[in-house]
Amino acid sequence: MSPSSGNLTLDELTDDVASGAIDTVLVAFTDMQGRLVGKRLSARLFLEDAAAHGAECCNYLLAVDVDMNTVEGYAMSSWSRGYGDMVMVPDLGTLRRAPWLVATALVTADLKWHDETPVAPSPRQILKAQLERLAERGLDTFVATELEFIVFDDSYREAWKKGYRELSAATDYNIDYNVLASTRMEPLLRDIRNGMDGAGMYCEGVKGECNPGQQEIGFRYASALDTCDNHSIYKNGAKEIADAHGKSLTFMAKYNEKEGNSCHIHISLRGTDGTAVFADKDAEHGMSKMFRHFIAGQLAVMRELTLFSAPNINSYKRYVPGSFAPTALAWGLDNRTCALRVVGQGHGMRVENRVPGGDVNQYLAVSALIAAGLYGIDNELELDDAFEGNAYTSDVPRVPSSLREATELFAASTFAREAFGDEVVDHYLNYAAIELAAFDSAVTDWEKVRGFERL
Repeated sequence: MSPSSGNLTLDELTDDVASGAIDTVLVAFTDMQGRLVGKRLSARLFLEDAAAHGAECCNYLLAVDVDMNTVEGYAMSSWSRGYGDMVMVPDLGTLRRAPWLVATALVTADLKWHDETPVAPSPRQILKAQLERLAERGLDTFVATELEFIVFDDSYREAWKKGYRELSAATDYNIDYNVLASTRMEPLLRDIRNGMDGAGMYCEGVKGECNPGQQEIGFRYASALDTCDNHSIYKNGAKEIADAHGKSLTFMAKYNEKEGNSCHIHISLRGTDGTAVFADKDAEHGMSKMFRHFIAGQLAVMRELTLFSAPNINSYKRYVPGSFAPTALAWGLDNRTCALRVVGQGHGMRVENRVPGGDVNQYLAVSALIAAGLYGIDNELELDDAFEGNAYTSDVPRVPSSLREATELFAASTFAREAFGDEVVDHYLNYAAIELAAFDSAVTDWEKVRGFERL
Protein backbone atom coordinates (compact mmCIF):
# COMPACT_ATOMS: atom_id res chain seq x y z
CA MET A 1 0.00 0.00 0.00
CA SER A 2 1.07 3.57 -0.56
CA PRO A 3 2.05 5.79 2.39
CA SER A 4 -1.14 7.81 1.88
CA SER A 5 -3.18 4.71 2.70
CA GLY A 6 -2.26 5.04 6.36
CA ASN A 7 0.45 2.41 6.59
CA LEU A 8 3.79 3.68 7.89
CA THR A 9 7.37 2.62 7.50
CA LEU A 10 9.73 3.21 10.39
CA ASP A 11 11.41 6.01 8.40
CA GLU A 12 8.05 7.67 7.78
CA LEU A 13 7.20 7.43 11.46
CA THR A 14 10.57 8.99 12.30
CA ASP A 15 9.77 11.94 10.01
CA ASP A 16 6.28 12.33 11.50
CA VAL A 17 7.69 12.31 15.02
CA ALA A 18 10.31 14.90 14.08
CA SER A 19 7.62 17.18 12.61
CA GLY A 20 5.30 16.72 15.59
CA ALA A 21 2.60 15.01 13.50
CA ILE A 22 2.83 11.93 15.74
CA ASP A 23 3.75 11.92 19.41
CA THR A 24 2.23 8.62 20.61
CA VAL A 25 2.55 5.00 19.48
CA LEU A 26 -0.01 2.49 20.67
CA VAL A 27 1.52 -1.01 20.94
CA ALA A 28 -1.31 -3.53 21.16
CA PHE A 29 -2.41 -7.13 20.71
CA THR A 30 -5.70 -9.04 20.79
CA ASP A 31 -6.47 -10.88 24.01
CA MET A 32 -8.54 -14.05 24.52
CA GLN A 33 -11.79 -12.09 24.61
CA GLY A 34 -10.97 -10.46 21.27
CA ARG A 35 -10.15 -7.06 22.79
CA LEU A 36 -7.30 -4.80 21.76
CA VAL A 37 -5.03 -4.32 24.77
CA GLY A 38 -1.58 -2.81 25.19
CA LYS A 39 0.05 0.46 26.14
CA ARG A 40 0.63 3.94 24.77
CA LEU A 41 4.31 4.85 24.43
CA SER A 42 5.86 8.17 23.70
CA ALA A 43 6.80 8.09 20.05
CA ARG A 44 10.40 9.01 20.94
CA LEU A 45 10.75 6.01 23.26
CA PHE A 46 9.20 3.75 20.66
CA LEU A 47 11.74 4.80 18.05
CA GLU A 48 14.69 4.68 20.43
CA ASP A 49 13.87 1.38 22.12
CA ALA A 50 10.54 -0.43 21.74
CA ALA A 51 10.59 -0.70 17.94
CA ALA A 52 13.61 -2.98 18.19
CA HIS A 53 13.18 -4.61 21.60
CA GLY A 54 9.46 -4.52 22.33
CA ALA A 55 7.61 -3.49 25.46
CA GLU A 56 6.74 -5.57 28.52
CA CYS A 57 3.25 -6.33 29.79
CA CYS A 58 1.93 -8.58 32.53
CA ASN A 59 1.24 -12.12 31.40
CA TYR A 60 -2.10 -12.03 33.20
CA LEU A 61 -3.50 -10.30 30.10
CA LEU A 62 -4.02 -13.80 28.70
CA ALA A 63 -5.33 -15.18 31.98
CA VAL A 64 -8.18 -12.95 33.17
CA ASP A 65 -11.94 -12.89 32.72
CA VAL A 66 -13.85 -10.17 30.87
CA ASP A 67 -13.82 -8.00 34.02
CA MET A 68 -10.01 -8.26 34.20
CA ASN A 69 -10.19 -10.35 37.35
CA THR A 70 -7.31 -12.77 37.93
CA VAL A 71 -8.67 -16.32 37.83
CA GLU A 72 -7.28 -19.74 38.62
CA GLY A 73 -6.42 -22.58 36.28
CA TYR A 74 -4.03 -21.08 33.74
CA ALA A 75 -0.65 -22.80 33.47
CA MET A 76 1.13 -19.77 32.01
CA SER A 77 0.05 -17.18 34.57
CA SER A 78 -0.93 -17.37 38.24
CA TRP A 79 -0.14 -16.08 41.71
CA SER A 80 2.14 -19.07 42.26
CA ARG A 81 4.11 -18.09 39.15
CA GLY A 82 4.30 -14.47 40.27
CA TYR A 83 2.42 -12.89 37.38
CA GLY A 84 5.57 -11.99 35.50
CA ASP A 85 5.98 -10.25 32.18
CA MET A 86 5.77 -11.21 28.55
CA VAL A 87 7.08 -9.04 25.73
CA MET A 88 4.99 -7.26 23.10
CA VAL A 89 7.22 -7.41 20.02
CA PRO A 90 6.00 -4.94 17.37
CA ASP A 91 5.31 -6.37 13.93
CA LEU A 92 6.56 -3.30 12.05
CA GLY A 93 4.70 -4.41 8.94
CA THR A 94 1.49 -3.45 10.78
CA LEU A 95 2.61 0.07 11.72
CA ARG A 96 -0.10 2.57 10.76
CA ARG A 97 -1.75 5.85 11.55
CA ALA A 98 -4.84 5.90 13.76
CA PRO A 99 -6.59 9.03 12.39
CA TRP A 100 -9.39 9.02 14.97
CA LEU A 101 -6.80 9.40 17.77
CA VAL A 102 -4.83 12.64 17.98
CA ALA A 103 -1.20 12.38 16.79
CA THR A 104 -1.20 8.61 17.27
CA ALA A 105 0.25 5.65 15.40
CA LEU A 106 -0.62 2.04 16.14
CA VAL A 107 1.30 -1.21 15.75
CA THR A 108 0.21 -4.82 16.31
CA ALA A 109 2.50 -6.91 18.49
CA ASP A 110 3.39 -10.57 18.78
CA LEU A 111 3.73 -11.95 22.28
CA LYS A 112 6.97 -13.63 23.31
CA TRP A 113 8.60 -14.81 26.50
CA HIS A 114 11.92 -13.32 27.57
CA ASP A 115 13.76 -16.18 25.87
CA GLU A 116 12.06 -15.06 22.62
CA THR A 117 9.86 -18.15 22.30
CA PRO A 118 6.27 -17.37 21.23
CA VAL A 119 3.46 -17.32 23.78
CA ALA A 120 1.52 -20.28 22.39
CA PRO A 121 -1.99 -19.38 23.69
CA SER A 122 -1.81 -15.90 22.12
CA PRO A 123 -4.59 -15.73 19.49
CA ARG A 124 -2.26 -14.23 16.86
CA GLN A 125 0.32 -16.96 17.48
CA ILE A 126 -2.33 -19.68 17.17
CA LEU A 127 -3.20 -18.32 13.72
CA LYS A 128 0.44 -17.98 12.69
CA ALA A 129 1.02 -21.63 13.58
CA GLN A 130 -1.80 -22.68 11.24
CA LEU A 131 -0.49 -20.39 8.49
CA GLU A 132 2.87 -22.13 8.78
CA ARG A 133 1.12 -25.46 8.17
CA LEU A 134 -0.44 -24.00 5.02
CA ALA A 135 2.91 -22.65 3.83
CA GLU A 136 4.49 -26.11 4.21
CA ARG A 137 1.97 -27.29 1.62
CA GLY A 138 2.60 -24.40 -0.75
CA LEU A 139 -0.68 -22.73 0.16
CA ASP A 140 -1.76 -19.27 1.23
CA THR A 141 -5.17 -18.07 2.38
CA PHE A 142 -7.32 -14.98 1.93
CA VAL A 143 -10.01 -14.00 4.39
CA ALA A 144 -12.71 -11.39 4.91
CA THR A 145 -14.74 -10.89 8.08
CA GLU A 146 -18.19 -9.29 7.98
CA LEU A 147 -18.89 -7.69 11.35
CA GLU A 148 -22.36 -6.43 12.26
CA PHE A 149 -23.09 -4.05 15.13
CA ILE A 150 -26.00 -2.13 16.66
CA VAL A 151 -25.76 1.64 17.21
CA PHE A 152 -27.41 3.42 20.15
CA ASP A 153 -27.96 7.11 20.74
CA ASP A 154 -26.85 6.63 24.37
CA SER A 155 -23.17 7.11 25.13
CA TYR A 156 -21.21 4.22 26.61
CA ARG A 157 -21.18 5.85 30.05
CA GLU A 158 -24.93 6.52 29.88
CA ALA A 159 -25.50 2.91 28.82
CA TRP A 160 -23.41 1.71 31.78
CA LYS A 161 -25.42 3.82 34.23
CA LYS A 162 -28.64 2.36 32.82
CA GLY A 163 -27.36 -1.17 33.23
CA TYR A 164 -27.68 -1.44 29.44
CA ARG A 165 -31.48 -1.36 29.79
CA GLU A 166 -33.93 0.79 27.86
CA LEU A 167 -31.32 2.09 25.45
CA SER A 168 -32.38 4.08 22.39
CA ALA A 169 -31.44 2.31 19.16
CA ALA A 170 -30.29 4.73 16.47
CA THR A 171 -33.28 3.77 14.27
CA ASP A 172 -36.79 2.60 15.03
CA TYR A 173 -37.45 -0.32 12.67
CA ASN A 174 -35.91 -2.88 10.30
CA ILE A 175 -33.47 -0.96 8.10
CA ASP A 176 -32.01 -3.79 6.03
CA TYR A 177 -30.56 -2.03 2.94
CA ASN A 178 -32.64 1.03 3.91
CA VAL A 179 -30.82 4.17 2.79
CA LEU A 180 -33.16 6.76 4.34
CA ALA A 181 -33.04 5.54 7.95
CA SER A 182 -29.37 4.65 7.76
CA THR A 183 -28.62 8.24 6.78
CA ARG A 184 -29.35 9.27 10.36
CA MET A 185 -26.20 7.38 11.36
CA GLU A 186 -24.13 8.51 8.39
CA PRO A 187 -22.02 11.09 10.29
CA LEU A 188 -20.84 8.29 12.59
CA LEU A 189 -20.61 5.63 9.88
CA ARG A 190 -18.69 7.95 7.57
CA ASP A 191 -16.17 8.73 10.29
CA ILE A 192 -15.67 5.02 10.93
CA ARG A 193 -15.22 4.23 7.23
CA ASN A 194 -12.82 7.10 6.60
CA GLY A 195 -10.96 6.45 9.84
CA MET A 196 -10.31 2.85 8.88
CA ASP A 197 -9.25 3.83 5.35
CA GLY A 198 -6.87 6.30 6.98
CA ALA A 199 -5.45 3.42 9.01
CA GLY A 200 -4.53 1.49 5.87
CA MET A 201 -7.64 -0.62 5.42
CA TYR A 202 -9.79 -0.98 2.31
CA CYS A 203 -13.35 -0.18 3.32
CA GLU A 204 -15.84 -1.43 0.73
CA GLY A 205 -19.02 0.11 2.10
CA VAL A 206 -21.84 -0.06 4.64
CA LYS A 207 -25.42 -1.33 4.69
CA GLY A 208 -28.30 -1.41 7.11
CA GLU A 209 -29.31 -4.68 8.75
CA CYS A 210 -32.49 -6.11 10.29
CA ASN A 211 -32.34 -5.06 13.94
CA PRO A 212 -33.08 -1.39 14.74
CA GLY A 213 -29.80 0.54 14.64
CA GLN A 214 -27.95 -2.40 13.08
CA GLN A 215 -25.29 -1.90 10.42
CA GLU A 216 -22.52 -3.79 8.68
CA ILE A 217 -19.33 -2.18 7.40
CA GLY A 218 -17.45 -4.41 4.99
CA PHE A 219 -13.75 -4.50 4.17
CA ARG A 220 -11.99 -5.98 1.16
CA TYR A 221 -10.44 -9.40 1.62
CA ALA A 222 -6.74 -9.67 2.45
CA SER A 223 -4.30 -12.28 3.72
CA ALA A 224 -5.61 -14.07 6.80
CA LEU A 225 -3.18 -12.38 9.19
CA ASP A 226 -3.79 -8.89 7.76
CA THR A 227 -7.56 -9.35 7.93
CA CYS A 228 -7.45 -10.56 11.52
CA ASP A 229 -5.14 -7.71 12.58
CA ASN A 230 -7.41 -5.19 10.86
CA HIS A 231 -10.51 -6.74 12.44
CA SER A 232 -9.28 -5.94 15.96
CA ILE A 233 -8.28 -2.39 15.06
CA TYR A 234 -11.60 -1.72 13.33
CA LYS A 235 -13.66 -3.16 16.18
CA ASN A 236 -11.81 -1.12 18.79
CA GLY A 237 -11.66 2.01 16.63
CA ALA A 238 -15.37 1.90 15.79
CA LYS A 239 -16.18 1.97 19.50
CA GLU A 240 -13.78 4.86 20.09
CA ILE A 241 -15.29 6.84 17.21
CA ALA A 242 -18.83 6.12 18.45
CA ASP A 243 -17.78 7.33 21.91
CA ALA A 244 -16.51 10.57 20.38
CA HIS A 245 -19.94 11.05 18.77
CA GLY A 246 -21.68 10.58 22.13
CA LYS A 247 -23.09 7.25 20.94
CA SER A 248 -22.36 3.59 21.60
CA LEU A 249 -22.38 0.44 19.55
CA THR A 250 -22.24 -3.23 20.40
CA PHE A 251 -20.86 -6.27 18.61
CA MET A 252 -22.34 -8.76 21.09
CA ALA A 253 -23.79 -11.78 19.32
CA LYS A 254 -27.33 -11.37 20.65
CA TYR A 255 -28.24 -8.01 22.17
CA ASN A 256 -31.99 -8.71 22.26
CA GLU A 257 -34.55 -11.21 20.99
CA LYS A 258 -34.37 -9.81 17.47
CA GLU A 259 -31.65 -10.62 14.93
CA GLY A 260 -28.18 -10.99 16.37
CA ASN A 261 -24.85 -9.59 15.20
CA SER A 262 -23.02 -11.97 12.92
CA CYS A 263 -19.44 -12.13 11.74
CA HIS A 264 -19.54 -14.22 8.59
CA ILE A 265 -16.03 -15.29 7.63
CA HIS A 266 -15.14 -15.79 3.96
CA ILE A 267 -12.07 -17.91 3.27
CA SER A 268 -10.31 -19.18 0.17
CA LEU A 269 -6.97 -20.82 -0.50
CA ARG A 270 -4.47 -20.06 -3.24
CA GLY A 271 -1.15 -21.54 -4.14
CA THR A 272 1.80 -19.46 -3.02
CA ASP A 273 2.31 -18.90 -6.76
CA GLY A 274 -1.14 -17.24 -6.94
CA THR A 275 -3.06 -20.12 -8.49
CA ALA A 276 -6.76 -20.47 -7.65
CA VAL A 277 -6.65 -23.90 -6.04
CA PHE A 278 -10.34 -23.83 -5.04
CA ALA A 279 -11.56 -23.43 -8.64
CA ASP A 280 -11.80 -25.94 -11.47
CA LYS A 281 -13.90 -24.76 -14.42
CA ASP A 282 -14.31 -28.33 -15.65
CA ALA A 283 -15.59 -29.72 -12.34
CA GLU A 284 -19.11 -29.75 -10.93
CA HIS A 285 -20.09 -26.27 -9.75
CA GLY A 286 -16.56 -25.16 -10.67
CA MET A 287 -15.25 -26.59 -7.39
CA SER A 288 -11.84 -28.27 -7.34
CA LYS A 289 -11.20 -31.51 -5.48
CA MET A 290 -9.15 -29.54 -2.95
CA PHE A 291 -12.07 -27.21 -2.30
CA ARG A 292 -14.44 -30.12 -1.80
CA HIS A 293 -12.00 -31.76 0.63
CA PHE A 294 -11.63 -28.43 2.43
CA ILE A 295 -15.38 -28.11 2.99
CA ALA A 296 -15.69 -31.77 3.98
CA GLY A 297 -13.07 -31.12 6.65
CA GLN A 298 -15.12 -28.20 7.99
CA LEU A 299 -18.21 -30.34 8.34
CA ALA A 300 -16.28 -33.24 9.89
CA VAL A 301 -14.93 -31.29 12.88
CA MET A 302 -17.06 -28.15 13.05
CA ARG A 303 -19.03 -29.19 16.12
CA GLU A 304 -15.91 -29.98 18.13
CA LEU A 305 -14.23 -26.70 17.14
CA THR A 306 -17.28 -24.47 17.71
CA LEU A 307 -15.72 -23.06 20.88
CA PHE A 308 -13.29 -21.14 18.65
CA SER A 309 -16.18 -19.65 16.65
CA ALA A 310 -18.65 -19.05 19.48
CA PRO A 311 -16.65 -18.38 22.65
CA ASN A 312 -19.27 -16.89 25.00
CA ILE A 313 -22.53 -17.76 26.75
CA ASN A 314 -24.34 -15.16 24.64
CA SER A 315 -22.91 -16.54 21.38
CA TYR A 316 -25.38 -19.42 21.40
CA LYS A 317 -28.48 -17.25 21.81
CA ARG A 318 -27.98 -16.25 18.17
CA TYR A 319 -28.71 -19.68 16.70
CA VAL A 320 -32.44 -19.37 16.09
CA PRO A 321 -34.20 -21.06 13.15
CA GLY A 322 -35.19 -18.60 10.45
CA SER A 323 -33.00 -15.81 11.83
CA PHE A 324 -30.23 -15.97 9.18
CA ALA A 325 -27.98 -17.41 11.89
CA PRO A 326 -27.23 -21.08 11.15
CA THR A 327 -28.47 -24.04 13.12
CA ALA A 328 -27.70 -26.76 10.56
CA LEU A 329 -24.19 -27.98 9.81
CA ALA A 330 -24.69 -28.25 6.08
CA TRP A 331 -23.16 -26.68 3.01
CA GLY A 332 -25.02 -25.13 0.12
CA LEU A 333 -24.54 -23.14 -3.05
CA ASP A 334 -25.45 -19.54 -2.19
CA ASN A 335 -27.82 -20.89 0.48
CA ARG A 336 -28.04 -18.70 3.58
CA THR A 337 -29.88 -21.35 5.60
CA CYS A 338 -26.68 -23.44 5.77
CA ALA A 339 -23.70 -22.99 8.08
CA LEU A 340 -21.39 -23.06 5.04
CA ARG A 341 -22.31 -21.06 1.93
CA VAL A 342 -20.25 -21.48 -1.25
CA VAL A 343 -20.08 -18.42 -3.50
CA GLY A 344 -17.87 -16.91 -6.21
CA GLN A 345 -15.87 -18.32 -9.07
CA GLY A 346 -12.26 -18.48 -10.19
CA HIS A 347 -9.97 -16.70 -7.73
CA GLY A 348 -13.11 -15.47 -5.95
CA MET A 349 -14.44 -18.96 -5.22
CA ARG A 350 -14.73 -19.27 -1.48
CA VAL A 351 -16.75 -20.60 1.41
CA GLU A 352 -18.56 -18.35 3.87
CA ASN A 353 -18.79 -19.69 7.41
CA ARG A 354 -21.94 -18.21 8.98
CA VAL A 355 -21.45 -19.65 12.48
CA PRO A 356 -19.38 -16.85 14.15
CA GLY A 357 -21.11 -13.89 15.77
CA GLY A 358 -19.88 -10.35 16.31
CA ASP A 359 -18.28 -11.43 19.60
CA VAL A 360 -15.91 -13.88 17.91
CA ASN A 361 -12.16 -13.84 18.39
CA GLN A 362 -11.32 -13.79 14.70
CA TYR A 363 -7.82 -15.24 15.09
CA LEU A 364 -9.23 -18.35 16.76
CA ALA A 365 -12.11 -18.76 14.30
CA VAL A 366 -9.86 -18.47 11.24
CA SER A 367 -7.36 -20.86 12.84
CA ALA A 368 -10.16 -23.39 13.26
CA LEU A 369 -11.22 -22.97 9.61
CA ILE A 370 -7.68 -23.59 8.39
CA ALA A 371 -7.10 -26.57 10.69
CA ALA A 372 -10.40 -28.18 9.68
CA GLY A 373 -9.74 -27.52 6.00
CA LEU A 374 -6.29 -29.08 6.16
CA TYR A 375 -7.79 -32.10 7.89
CA GLY A 376 -10.13 -32.54 4.96
CA ILE A 377 -7.39 -31.99 2.37
CA ASP A 378 -4.80 -34.23 4.02
CA ASN A 379 -7.31 -37.06 4.42
CA GLU A 380 -9.05 -36.45 1.08
CA LEU A 381 -12.46 -36.45 2.75
CA GLU A 382 -15.39 -36.82 0.39
CA LEU A 383 -18.06 -34.11 0.30
CA ASP A 384 -21.76 -34.93 0.10
CA ASP A 385 -23.97 -33.10 -2.38
CA ALA A 386 -24.89 -29.51 -1.65
CA PHE A 387 -27.97 -29.07 0.53
CA GLU A 388 -30.93 -27.60 -1.31
CA GLY A 389 -33.91 -25.95 0.33
CA ASN A 390 -34.40 -24.91 3.95
CA ALA A 391 -31.65 -26.34 6.12
CA TYR A 392 -33.38 -25.07 9.28
CA THR A 393 -35.94 -27.86 8.91
CA SER A 394 -33.44 -30.55 7.91
CA ASP A 395 -32.23 -33.52 9.93
CA VAL A 396 -28.50 -32.78 9.51
CA PRO A 397 -26.25 -32.31 12.58
CA ARG A 398 -26.80 -29.12 14.54
CA VAL A 399 -24.58 -26.32 15.79
CA PRO A 400 -23.96 -26.86 19.53
CA SER A 401 -26.76 -25.25 21.51
CA SER A 402 -24.70 -23.87 24.41
CA LEU A 403 -21.22 -22.95 25.55
CA ARG A 404 -21.34 -25.96 27.85
CA GLU A 405 -22.00 -28.36 24.96
CA ALA A 406 -19.31 -26.74 22.81
CA THR A 407 -16.82 -26.96 25.68
CA GLU A 408 -17.53 -30.65 26.21
CA LEU A 409 -17.04 -31.32 22.49
CA PHE A 410 -13.77 -29.35 22.43
CA ALA A 411 -12.51 -31.17 25.54
CA ALA A 412 -13.21 -34.56 23.97
CA SER A 413 -11.64 -33.67 20.62
CA THR A 414 -8.42 -35.50 19.84
CA PHE A 415 -8.32 -33.51 16.61
CA ALA A 416 -8.17 -30.18 18.48
CA ARG A 417 -5.14 -31.37 20.46
CA GLU A 418 -3.44 -32.60 17.30
CA ALA A 419 -4.10 -29.34 15.46
CA PHE A 420 -3.41 -26.79 18.22
CA GLY A 421 -1.47 -28.63 20.94
CA ASP A 422 -2.28 -29.40 24.56
CA GLU A 423 -1.14 -26.02 25.86
CA VAL A 424 -3.59 -24.12 23.66
CA VAL A 425 -6.50 -26.51 24.18
CA ASP A 426 -6.11 -26.57 27.97
CA HIS A 427 -5.82 -22.77 28.07
CA TYR A 428 -9.08 -22.20 26.23
CA LEU A 429 -10.90 -24.95 28.07
CA ASN A 430 -10.08 -23.06 31.26
CA TYR A 431 -11.38 -19.86 29.63
CA ALA A 432 -14.69 -21.61 28.93
CA ALA A 433 -14.86 -23.11 32.42
CA ILE A 434 -14.41 -19.65 33.97
CA GLU A 435 -17.24 -18.23 31.80
CA LEU A 436 -19.57 -21.09 32.65
CA ALA A 437 -18.90 -20.81 36.38
CA ALA A 438 -19.51 -17.05 36.30
CA PHE A 439 -22.79 -17.47 34.45
CA ASP A 440 -23.98 -20.31 36.64
CA SER A 441 -23.53 -18.16 39.75
CA ALA A 442 -25.16 -15.01 38.33
CA VAL A 443 -28.69 -13.97 39.27
CA THR A 444 -30.30 -12.55 36.13
CA ASP A 445 -33.07 -10.02 35.50
CA TRP A 446 -35.08 -12.86 33.96
CA GLU A 447 -35.02 -14.73 37.26
CA LYS A 448 -36.07 -11.66 39.25
CA VAL A 449 -38.98 -10.87 36.94
CA ARG A 450 -40.26 -14.44 37.16
CA GLY A 451 -39.57 -15.08 40.80
CA PHE A 452 -39.62 -11.88 42.88
CA GLU A 453 -43.37 -11.88 43.50
CA ARG A 454 -44.90 -14.84 41.73
CA LEU A 455 -42.84 -17.73 43.05
